[in-house]
Amino acid sequence: MTAAARTYWLTEPCRIRREDNSIRIERPDQTPIRIPITDIRDLVAFDHVDVNTSVVSLLNRHDITVHLLDHYGNYAGSFTPHEGMSSALALRRQVEVTSDTHLRLTAARDIVATTAANVKWALDTDLLDAPLKRLTEDLPTAGDSNALMGIEGNFRRSSWEVLDTMLPPWLRLNGRTRRPPSNAGNAFISYVNTIVYARMLTALRCTPLHPAIGFLHADTDRRRNTLALDLAEPFKPLFAERLLRRAAAQKTLRQSDFESDVARASLSKGGRKKVAEMLRAELASTVYHRSLKRKVSYEELIHLEALKIVRLCLEGTSYKPFRPWW
Repeated sequence: MTAAARTYWLTEPCRIRREDNSIRIERPDQTPIRIPITDIRDLVAFDHVDVNTSVVSLLNRHDITVHLLDHYGNYAGSFTPHEGMSSALALRRQVEVTSDTHLRLTAARDIVATTAANVKWALDTDLLDAPLKRLTEDLPTAGDSNALMGIEGNFRRSSWEVLDTMLPPWLRLNGRTRRPPSNAGNAFISYVNTIVYARMLTALRCTPLHPAIGFLHADTDRRRNTLALDLAEPFKPLFAERLLRRAAAQKTLRQSDFESDVARASLSKGGRKKVAEMLRAELASTVYHRSLKRKVSYEELIHLEALKIVRLCLEGTSYKPFRPWW
């Protein structure tokens, strides 16, 4: 995988085949697309994909991950290459840091506090001042991850209610629901959150860290990776809540972009393309980084977050979760 490589978003059912050192993506009723393997950072599949052993072998050789989302935007799994960036020293230090109760809880509290502050920033409202104050007061008393997740859940319920006041009736969440999402607003949030998680997983795969050894989330979810879940949390408001607010204000989304059944909803084929376009544009947005003294994209901010954990493990540098400064 080269620095110039890109993420490719597969929003339609397709077959992926190998052609020399390229892959050929065959979509229904369209001319096949050929992509040099060196141009691919990772693939995000919103729909069914058909791959064969030859393609898997090529992707593995070039350290390319394929992220799979199910029909409702839930994370279904990933094809991940061999541990090409693994380092015994980094892994030992990562286990030591996350096994230290004080260090683990400190990082977990910071993630919860920062995520809540980022939600307030994304919604840009004083209505969350009181819930945020309660969360800040309760965090020091939380003695384990379950207590921290409970405090975060209370704040999140308040934030969903505030978010609903900014949305048209058909796009309101009316409480967060997953697996499957119950309405259009929840379907949007689920898709975007899953993609943010996938971006973080790709970022971690570019470091010597193991994505399943983290701080906040339970280690018992064998389908997802704890560290990727942890580090994705502060970024979710930047994309999910913020983009949903913007889409509602600009009337970018329509009811026809969703497919609804009894108590379940998902993005339609056109809706998946629209959300993918919104996210690609947002990930390419840039801000001036005060420490690096240059512009960085939101995508690069996600990679920089993974590098913070590398420095925490190998250099003992304190970890400060991502917080928008602009």
